[in-house]
Amino acid sequence: MFAVYAARIDAEQPLTGLELGERPAPRPRDGWSTVTVKAASLNHHDLWSLRGVGLGEESLPMILGCDAAGIDEDGNEVVLHSVIGQSGYGVGPDERRSILTERYQGTFAEQVTVPTWNLLPKPAELSFEEAACLPTAWLTAYRMLFSNAGVRPGDSVLVQGAGGGVATAAIVLARAGGLRVYATSRDAAKRRRAEELGAHGVYEPGARLPERVDAVIETVGAATWSHSVKSLRPGGTLVISGATSGPNPRSAELNRIFFLELKVVGSTMGSKEELQDLLSFCAVTGVRPVIDSVLPLDRAREGFEHLAAGEVFGKIVLTA
Repeated sequence: MFAVYAARIDAEQPLTGLELGERPAPRPRDGWSTVTVKAASLNHHDLWSLRGVGLGEESLPMILGCDAAGIDEDGNEVVLHSVIGQSGYGVGPDERRSILTERYQGTFAEQVTVPTWNLLPKPAELSFEEAACLPTAWLTAYRMLFSNAGVRPGDSVLVQGAGGGVATAAIVLARAGGLRVYATSRDAAKRRRAEELGAHGVYEPGARLPERVDAVIETVGAATWSHSVKSLRPGGTLVISGATSGPNPRSAELNRIFFLELKVVGSTMGSKEELQDLLSFCAVTGVRPVIDSVLPLDRAREGFEHLAAGEVFGKIVLTA
């Protein structure tokens, strides 16, 4: 079957290890289901895999891709929850948690196999392309906002780095959830897009906000960390799920964190139940993922190049 896969690891030039071509089709396995992929979306996780983060040479070649929507063996339209081993279903009770492409082949292929427990019905209201955007970036944003930040309608939130998949999702979900939303980006065009998506105010990184916020959604890391901490009200919550600009800020702002009793919460992906809630939320409210572009699987390299260059707003989707 045709697939997009990591053939080599290169920390400095990750795209040199990306290959497109034939790979073995998945074999039947008790407790697992084979899904014919209709759409799959790119994440920064895929670029990190090509750099060797979470993926070792011993696991190569590895088909990339965490997210997908497709049709299972019984003809059902399904969405994949891409965390394998979360509850032991299909992989043994002692299986450590991993994301597709770390230990198991991913979704950038004509077919993918996952534990049957990991499949959720695709709402009829969502297209395959829309549904394929949800299981990683949008689920991460949903968990950050409504589980870990604990925000409620009427609260305020700052989203750093508008344009990235998680940040874009957070803006849309926060606005739909009744929050006052502020967003930052270095790029003026991305600030305008964030405003179009519902942000009440958009700013350059580091700018003073109209108010101190209840929560900050942080995926940028070192470049915005100090601003994130300084933007919180006393007792506010900073939720972090990534550090695309680096993990080591110049100042950790520890004095401010303990004096104002701020909360710093790490967040990774989300549960199957949260993905079900997110699917229902989108179906009922009319909220839809922001899609930057849709490409056929054989043009995946273009998508990777745009993602690596930071030239995207929303999600890049590959269709089989």
